[in-house]
Amino acid sequence: MNLILSIETSTPTCSVAIHQNGELIAQKLIVEEGGHSKQVTVLIDSLLQENGLNLSQIEAIAVSMGPGSYTGLRIGLATAKGLCFGLDIPLIALPTLKILAQGFRQSQQEFSQVRLLPMLDARRMEVYAACYEMEDLQEIQASKAVILDENSFADLQGTTLLAFGNGAEKWQNTCQHPDIQFVKSPLFPEAQFMGALAYDEYLNKNFQDLVSLEPDYLKEFMGTQPKNKSL
Repeated sequence: MNLILSIETSTPTCSVAIHQNGELIAQKLIVEEGGHSKQVTVLIDSLLQENGLNLSQIEAIAVSMGPGSYTGLRIGLATAKGLCFGLDIPLIALPTLKILAQGFRQSQQEFSQVRLLPMLDARRMEVYAACYEMEDLQEIQASKAVILDENSFADLQGTTLLAFGNGAEKWQNTCQHPDIQFVKSPLFPEAQFMGALAYDEYLNKNFQDLVSLEPDYLKEFMGTQPKNKSL
């Protein structure tokens, strides 16, 4: 049946979905900041039960590999790896921004001859961004961390760019780019958008190594030092 389970945990939205031959069967989603570790396996179990399926029928696991939340990405990948190891099935890794771009393609069919600029918030005036062709999601500019100013993406000109995602919102008032249009949705990537991408990887046997694969964070984690407590 070519059933693929997809896991997306790169943002506060935690979602899982099942696709058959790239077509969506069902999705479960919850928005809870910091709740991925508690919710992802619960969502998977609930998704399978509600659709009369069990893990033994899943033929591959697809996971969002980043960029995004450090903790969320680690939880998603660890869950995917554990399932793949236990079930002896392949692991598929998908770029988070490509998933977001695919979500736009599925919901906004009226656009053509444009390029997509999915953007995820990376705190302050920084975003994670990439650029893709609308028609086939050919990569024009790879995922990278960008500090936004009025001249950001000046090297991408000559074709209409559609900017979307929760990172695009904070740039709309200061953007001076002549070719950029802002679109309100989708704001976040979701597992339901992963089906066609994952199925293509599955058919081409583009699988990942369970030991060596790490999330694509794009930048180093900047934690804060705990304050010294007085005795």
